[in-house]
Amino acid sequence: MNVRYARRGLASLAVASVALLVVGCGADEKPKADKPASTSVAPSKGGSATQESQAAEEPTETLAVLKGNDGVELVLSSAERDAGGFLTIKGSLKNTSSRSLALPGQIRGDETEVMKHGNSLGGATLLDSAGKKRYYVLRDTDGRPLTTTGLDILPAGGTATVFMQFPAPPTSTTEVSFQLPTFEPATLKLS
Repeated sequence: MNVRYARRGLASLAVASVALLVVGCGADEKPKADKPASTSVAPSKGGSATQESQAAEEPTETLAVLKGNDGVELVLSSAERDAGGFLTIKGSLKNTSSRSLALPGQIRGDETEVMKHGNSLGGATLLDSAGKKRYYVLRDTDGRPLTTTGLDILPAGGTATVFMQFPAPPTSTTEVSFQLPTFEPATLKLS
């Protein structure tokens, strides 16, 4: 019987040694000096945005700044058409107040399918006055809006990077009105 326990002990030792060897692989690797380590800031539990922002992620251009309730601003930084027939609008929500704010539920719109997927920017629309059309945020096959979701609370001074995807207006349309419930509208130039 002692031989059986000795074999089990040796087998356990061998397995543990292999595990330590695998875990130790790459431990001596260091980040390259010419590339700074990248970090990302994710929303904390509950979908609230963090106050920190990375300089690399900061947009360099501002297309429009929309004022909302209680000191919330939506800064739109890009409106890009793609070859697939979509228009993606990117920007950030900013809390300019000195207290944490719950984002209003109206920003998700009032469509039942969108509402059941939580707080989002699903209520955003584009109005093409020349073409007499209104464009809504696209939805996937499950009714989820193709926009930033999980937007609940913005801490004082905090920001949250956001996006919204729409069907692209015709290339002849060079200007649209962007609208989001509880925010003032803004005119966007499209190229």
